[in-house]
Amino acid sequence: MEHFTLIIGVVVVTALVFDFTNGFHDTANAMATTISTGALKPKTAVAMSAVLNLVGAFLSVEVAKTISGGIIDEGSGIQPEVIFAGLVGAIVWNLLTWLAGLPSSSSHALFGGLIGATLVSVGWNGVHMDAIVMKVLIPAIAAPLVAGIAAAAATRLTYRLAGRRSAGQTAKGYRAGQITSGALVSLAHGTNDAQKTMGVITLALITGGSLAPNSDPPTWVIVSAALAIALGTYLGGWRIIRTMGKGLTDIQPPQGFSAQTSSATVILASSHLGFALSTTQVCSGSIMGSGVGKKGGVVRWSTAGRMVAAWGLTLPAAGLIAGASAFLADRGDWGVVTVAILGVAASATIWAASRRDRVDHSNVNDVDPVTGQPAAAGDGGADGAVEPVSIPAPRTASGPASQATV
Repeated sequence: MEHFTLIIGVVVVTALVFDFTNGFHDTANAMATTISTGALKPKTAVAMSAVLNLVGAFLSVEVAKTISGGIIDEGSGIQPEVIFAGLVGAIVWNLLTWLAGLPSSSSHALFGGLIGATLVSVGWNGVHMDAIVMKVLIPAIAAPLVAGIAAAAATRLTYRLAGRRSAGQTAKGYRAGQITSGALVSLAHGTNDAQKTMGVITLALITGGSLAPNSDPPTWVIVSAALAIALGTYLGGWRIIRTMGKGLTDIQPPQGFSAQTSSATVILASSHLGFALSTTQVCSGSIMGSGVGKKGGVVRWSTAGRMVAAWGLTLPAAGLIAGASAFLADRGDWGVVTVAILGVAASATIWAASRRDRVDHSNVNDVDPVTGQPAAAGDGGADGAVEPVSIPAPRTASGPASQATV
């Protein structure tokens, strides 16, 4: 590199922080169904997901190229300070939705942050609207629909193929299938989401004069982004895992297998095409599709509605935060320092709020005994445990099944 200034260093560190939040925010995408059905223990699941995210980050750079040169015009005069402001907007929005347990899109938070900061700093000429429409907005609408329809069809087919076999007869096969499909989603997530941070860092290096325009991400960028997202994944975004695993529908192993396989297929295809889609939206759509695909299945549309509302708010909300940050950052060094202080303060406040209602691997599968929906962390006694509740298991060929305990 020709020169690596302090502000570029700040942008690189902030981008890796975003990558870390992306990891724990999106752990649910790969492992929520695997954990909720008991195919893997929670800590084992997130450890496996972390390793495969790490591997997936090295398999492609197509999405990174979309970020570094497709959405934002690197020659429009934007400075590293603008990218810093965009990252702050994305991080704050990621943490807010994590606190609420909403599986919003980390990808769209990043896009919204970059777009909002660029608009405030250099105006519309700094944004490639055609690329945003073709590679962000259209995939944002189409991907969850395609994944949901595919998961619904796969769920119906899976139950039909299983025929009248009992849950006990098929349990081992579905467990293996869920582990395999969950691993594939984790690998796919690495090929898509880790690339976005690589693209942002590459964009910062280009705007700061450290790389030539249209350059691929340097090796050190690929390695650092891969490690950051893997570490975030390992820590586990337990609040969002609970929402996706227990809040949308009561997932059974055949549904989990179908949902994860559909998600992995859509994500891998999009990574190959360079579409920087939201893996969160794809996986949420698949889970809802698996609920629709099961005969007698129930989708909690109130929870789904909250999720969709969060999806719609993510781009503008992250953009507003980033735009305000860019306005300050453009004032000079004192503005950059102010944005950094406010960002750290907001993050610390959100983290402190999360400690009052803690969700972790020990209570991620707890449900309310009355509603059957995810319980508050403090429900069920001093330790946050929830009393088991019996629910009817599916009827088998040999007659009514016994009660299943959750």
